[in-house]
Amino acid sequence: MDITRKRFCTAGLLQCILALFIVLLIGEAVTYASAGQGHEAGNAQEQLVVFGKIVNPHGAGVGDAKITIFFNGKVLEPPHSGHGGHGEQGITTERDGTFQAEFQVPEGSSHHATIEVEAYKPSYERTKVEIKDLATGKHGLAATAHVEIKRTLGPAFWIATVVFILAYILISFELLHRTLAAMLGASTMLVISYTLGSFNPEYHILSYESAIHAIDMNVIFLLMGMMIIVGILKHTGVFQWCAYKCYQLARGNVIILSIILMSFTAVASAFLDNVTTMLLLTPVSIEIALSLGISPIALLLPEILASNIGGTATLIGDPPNIMIGSYAGLTFMDFVVNLAPVCLVSMAVLFGYTKLVYGGEYKKATVTDIQAFIAKLREEYQITDGTLLTVGLIIMSMVIAMFLTHGVLHMEVSIAALFGAALLFTYGLVTKKIDLLELIEKDIEWTTLLFFMFLFILVGAVEDTGLLDIVADWVLHLSHGNLVASICLILWVSAIMSAFVDNIPFTATMLPIVAYLTQVIPGAQSGVLWWALAFGACFGGNGTMIGASANVVTIGIAESAGYPMKFIGFMKVAFPYMIISVAIANVWLLLAY
Repeated sequence: MDITRKRFCTAGLLQCILALFIVLLIGEAVTYASAGQGHEAGNAQEQLVVFGKIVNPHGAGVGDAKITIFFNGKVLEPPHSGHGGHGEQGITTERDGTFQAEFQVPEGSSHHATIEVEAYKPSYERTKVEIKDLATGKHGLAATAHVEIKRTLGPAFWIATVVFILAYILISFELLHRTLAAMLGASTMLVISYTLGSFNPEYHILSYESAIHAIDMNVIFLLMGMMIIVGILKHTGVFQWCAYKCYQLARGNVIILSIILMSFTAVASAFLDNVTTMLLLTPVSIEIALSLGISPIALLLPEILASNIGGTATLIGDPPNIMIGSYAGLTFMDFVVNLAPVCLVSMAVLFGYTKLVYGGEYKKATVTDIQAFIAKLREEYQITDGTLLTVGLIIMSMVIAMFLTHGVLHMEVSIAALFGAALLFTYGLVTKKIDLLELIEKDIEWTTLLFFMFLFILVGAVEDTGLLDIVADWVLHLSHGNLVASICLILWVSAIMSAFVDNIPFTATMLPIVAYLTQVIPGAQSGVLWWALAFGACFGGNGTMIGASANVVTIGIAESAGYPMKFIGFMKVAFPYMIISVAIANVWLLLAY
């Protein structure tokens, strides 16, 4: 009995101890929970949303700017992302300069707190502003910030400017192949940004993402599509056949022949690449000139002038127009309506100017048997593939129709060009009329497309660092904000510059400048400054033999055939006409706007 009683007492004691332990544990948990609730009640949080936009002195949004939010002097760390980038780089603005971030702050503290926004980007001053505008919503508080940051001429600005100028010199004076020069300049800026710029932000010129965004793929795809279409059409012999037809229509009258050749060149250059047009017409023109007993230059130089005038008339006629149209959002018909009338008048003047300059040379023509030579041309320059030509012309007409309806369809011209190229390419491959490798290797000018891509990066870099803003402010100051002065300044500076340097990089440089001037100069919202740039860049290419690619190609073929032309000799004939055509454009712009 004693043993049983002892076991019972021991078990009861253990149960009491266990019960007491459970009670103490529960009490401790309740006390902890109560303390936690009290602590939470004393530190209630509310949401603070800060959003806004960072702009430069021209009012344009600044992308990739780093944003820091200060709350009573302390930096706030966003718990999660909103609009704009977050993470290791902190808060950054979108491409248009906007940003948004969300924070948790003690409840009620934001009503009397000091909230500040600091914005920074290389080539800009570090700027901090206090937010005064607070709004209360059902989810918390919202603060709006609009910050203007000023440019600063730091290391990134000077490096970008020097590299850009050196690349421009290499391109303009053909000291290095233009594609290689542009690639060297663009890659140099990116390497500096990711080496020196990683240690010191003041050396950061532009990011890889900004470089890719700077490339205008609408221009690249439009050029590619038109290259494919023209590359296929030229295999049909249509260009040489047209030259033969021009001679047949003239029937030995050299002045009439020259006018017909110029007219055909201008029309072809308005819808096709003028370099390709001159590349195919030059050998035929040389042969016709020799048969007439005159210098081939007397036919070729007027054709060069006509190709640059005709290329000005449409959006797709000349690369500067393609770039302007894509950047400014102008349609095919915008170019035709605003540029074609001046081109027609300039062509009429060119006819008279050609007769004045080369009339004496044309009188030397000696044709013994016109009909025999026509028969020879008919035999030598025939349509080699009528079916392919028919299909090509139908597709080309469809593409041009889509160009014309751009204002209705709002479809980029590059889409129409690529679609037409794809259809014609597919037809050629299915019917085995086109050699795939030959077309890709020879007819698509990859070096030209790459040149444009690297050039866009170069211009994007100097735009990011502020060089173009300085030039725009200089033009605005020089014109005193007067529309007439701005038109004349842009037109004539573009024409003179394009006569001596490549008009493609010059146009790319001027695009952001003209866009800014169009916004700030009263009356420029009509788009007249875009037309001044187009006339100057395209007409100016007639000034010298290096002013446009068509000039260089034609003179090169003539020289290889034994008929060289000196720089001064070309300029004596072409430069006065360039001045006349630009003056006609100037009068038109002032009267029309």
